[in-house]
Amino acid sequence: MKRNPLLNLIRDNMNRPRSFDVKASDDQVTIYLYDAIDAWWGISAESFVQQLSEINAPTINLRINSPGGDVFEARAMVTAIRQHPSNIIAHVDGIAASAASYVAMAAKEVEISEGAFFMIHKAWTIEMGNADDLRKTAGLLDQIDQSIVNDYAARTGKPKDELLAMMTAETWLTAAEAKDMGFADRIAATAGTENSGRWNLSAYANTPKALTEPPVPREPVRDRSTLERRMAMLERIAP
Repeated sequence: MKRNPLLNLIRDNMNRPRSFDVKASDDQVTIYLYDAIDAWWGISAESFVQQLSEINAPTINLRINSPGGDVFEARAMVTAIRQHPSNIIAHVDGIAASAASYVAMAAKEVEISEGAFFMIHKAWTIEMGNADDLRKTAGLLDQIDQSIVNDYAARTGKPKDELLAMMTAETWLTAAEAKDMGFADRIAATAGTENSGRWNLSAYANTPKALTEPPVPREPVRDRSTLERRMAMLERIAP
């Protein structure tokens, strides 16, 4: 039997560094949604909503780097974001995949960093039972997909059939593509987090190579004065 991709996603990322943190400065508060969305193995809707309800700052920056997770946990987060009186700005720092993508859609503004990715796809689940049980589950998944399509359409203005086709294909969007499609309002002036490649995304079918290949090591910065001092030292100790 084929394993549930959602369980694979959560299992594969259980030991990854993660963060759910809230930081305040002046009249702004920043929430870091840097984990899978799940009641047991990631950031739960309960903890997220509780933290959000205690914030009364005029502006909340919701920083996202998440491979996705549980659809109903994410839906509860979406409801809380929409009902909150603050101006909530979503910042896609690394990836906003699957359930994390429509958490971002609930914010009043969406900003995506250069090098970040936005991914949409159809809902997953796992089910056991007879044919009637499986048909009911398939019907529920269709309803979930339609609900998500409605959110995407409201944000982007794109036709629902076009968005559903993108979800069926598991579509990954670059920052420029997300902005052009209307999923993001603007591209951030600064680059996104380098942690976007830390997630194990093998549960997905079309993950971009930029998120699966190890980062290219950076060349160390060498200034001329340092090199000259080292050369002088080598000359003094040379036989």
